[in-house]
Amino acid sequence: MISACAPGKIILLGEHAVVYGRPALAVPVRQVQACARVEAAPSGRAGGVLLISPDLGLASWLSDLPSSHPLAAITLATLAALTPGPFAPVRLTVTSTIPVASGLGSGAAVSVAIARALNQHFGGELGHSRISQLAFEVEHIHHGTPSGIDNTVVAFDRPVFFRRGEAPEPMAIGGPFHFLIGDTGVAAPTAEAVRRVRQRWQADSAVLEAAFDRIAALVLDARQALLQGNVDRLGADLRHNHALLQELDVSSTGLDRLVQAADAAGALGAKMSGGGMGGNMIALVSTERRQSVSDALRQAGAVGVLQTEVEP
Repeated sequence: MISACAPGKIILLGEHAVVYGRPALAVPVRQVQACARVEAAPSGRAGGVLLISPDLGLASWLSDLPSSHPLAAITLATLAALTPGPFAPVRLTVTSTIPVASGLGSGAAVSVAIARALNQHFGGELGHSRISQLAFEVEHIHHGTPSGIDNTVVAFDRPVFFRRGEAPEPMAIGGPFHFLIGDTGVAAPTAEAVRRVRQRWQADSAVLEAAFDRIAALVLDARQALLQGNVDRLGADLRHNHALLQELDVSSTGLDRLVQAADAAGALGAKMSGGGMGGNMIALVSTERRQSVSDALRQAGAVGVLQTEVEP
C-alpha cells in the first residue's frame, strides 16, 4: 500500500490579477490536506483502477467515468505520464480535510495527492514541476481559466512567488507570520468570479489593467516584507489588496464582515483570499491577539477558523 498527501493553500496577495500576468504570493496550509492511497484491488481486470472517494460517495472503475471527471482526469493524465505498462488492478482511495470551494486549493491538493501516490506506486520519477503540470491540466475543469498558482504552491509545498508562464520561485521567509483563516461558510464559485472579472476587463480593459498593476505593486512590496519578516508592512499590504478586490467586485458581504471584525479585534491586516464571492478570508495576527481575533471572527459569523504559520 502506498499513501501520499498534499496540503491546502492560501493566496496571500495577487488573486485575479495573477490571471492577467501579474505576480502573486501563496503559502501552503498544512493543517488541512488531501491524501490518496493506492493498493491492490480485490478484483477487476488488468490495468483497472477502482476510484473511491467517501467524501463524494464515489466508488467506480476509472473506465466507467467520463474523462472530464476531475478524479478520472488526474488519474488518466498521471498514468499517461508514467506509462507503467500492464499492471494488476488497483484501488485508489481519496480523502480530504480541505473544505471544498473555499479558496483553500482542495481540487489542486486532491490532484497532487493522486499524482504523488501513483508515481510512488509505479516507481515513477515525476518531480514537483511535472506533478504541478499534471494538476494544472485538471484545474481547467475546476476553474475554467486557472492561473496555475494553486497547483504550484500545493505541489512544491513551499511559500511561492508566482507569475504565470515563469518558473515558480520558492520563497525564503525572514520571520514567523501567524495567520487565521476564517470560513464564511458560503461556497466560493471561483469560475464565476473569474468570469465576472473577465467581463469587466472586456468592457473596460484600461481600468482593470490599472487595478491589476496596483495589486502587482502590493505583491512586490509584500514579497519584501516576507523576506524581512516585517509583519506591519505585510499587514498594510493585505488591507490595501482587499480594498482593490472590493473594487473588482469579487468580495462579498460575508467576507467584508469577517475582514472588518478581524481589523476591529486588532489584526495586523486582513483580506479575502482566493476567488472570492464566498470562501475564506485571512487575517495576519500577533500571537497576543490570535485568540481575540479568532473569537471575533466566530462572533461575526465564521463557521470555522484555522490557524496556520509561515516560518523561516
